[in-house]
Amino acid sequence: MMETDFELRIDFTELNEKIRLLREQMAQVIVGQQEVVDLLLTALLSDGHILIEGVPGVAKTLMAKVLARLVDAEFCRIQFTPDLMPSDVLGTSVFLPSSGKFEFRRGPVFTNVLLVDEINRSPAKTQAALFEVMEERQVTNDGVEYPMEYPFLVVATQNPVEHEGTYRLPEAQLDRFMFKILVDYPKREEEMKVLELHDAGKIAAWQELQAVLSVADLKYLRAKVQEVRVDEKIKALIVDLVGATRNNGWLYLGASPRASIALMKGAKAYAAIQGRDFVIPEDVLYLVTPVLRHRVQLAAEKELEGVSVDQVIQQLTNKVEIPR
Repeated sequence: MMETDFELRIDFTELNEKIRLLREQMAQVIVGQQEVVDLLLTALLSDGHILIEGVPGVAKTLMAKVLARLVDAEFCRIQFTPDLMPSDVLGTSVFLPSSGKFEFRRGPVFTNVLLVDEINRSPAKTQAALFEVMEERQVTNDGVEYPMEYPFLVVATQNPVEHEGTYRLPEAQLDRFMFKILVDYPKREEEMKVLELHDAGKIAAWQELQAVLSVADLKYLRAKVQEVRVDEKIKALIVDLVGATRNNGWLYLGASPRASIALMKGAKAYAAIQGRDFVIPEDVLYLVTPVLRHRVQLAAEKELEGVSVDQVIQQLTNKVEIPR
């Protein structure tokens, strides 16, 4: 990250302190994975849903539960399975003989932080149940709109390895996630530390963590993030990066303007986490891959050649002029 001397125009004292406390609490349970932690905090401060992908056993679900635990708000987990129905997620209308009317019984989606575990284990009709609530923060049943309480954040996990009994997520749903975070195997020294902490009984349980943010705190910090300045040159960089995915022969599906909005909002939050009240190109470049990797689709021939989406995004980034 580029070193910059500047004078803050926005008071980030409380934000910096809250970020420090969040990192301290997360470090009690999550060893290493600094980039993943940064992306989780960035999404939390920019009101963006998160998709976490990784092989079994790399603490995807644990990370989601830790993030939920640190916000003093209601948390609910839904384990997606092949037999899960949309009504199991959203709720259903129940007939009451006493009144002769139907009453809407709310489903588990009515919470503040929703963990959707193994989201690709349920078929498309159940996945589609999340379309409206993720984008509009409301559920419509029998023509009646039921708004979600603030805040509403979806953290979903999926396993990229197994194909038996899994269902590909529709592009429309993928586009509703701000980030797709890839969780890799830990480094050797990190895995050694995990074993040492477990052996000594010093690894904390996620239920033991203390909430750092109240709902009021989160609303205040998000308002501070919104004040972070984005220069016209930075906005042009974002548009150029996203636009480059739409006319590339290696991709048959480019990113929509929703990706540009996510990249700008995420860059503002990441800049604030770094202690700056303005966005620099490095903020955008840091986030461009997690913002775009699930929103673009490789051309069939490139997929057969073993080319990855991340490689294509990196090539596009290298060709775009970076403002200085």
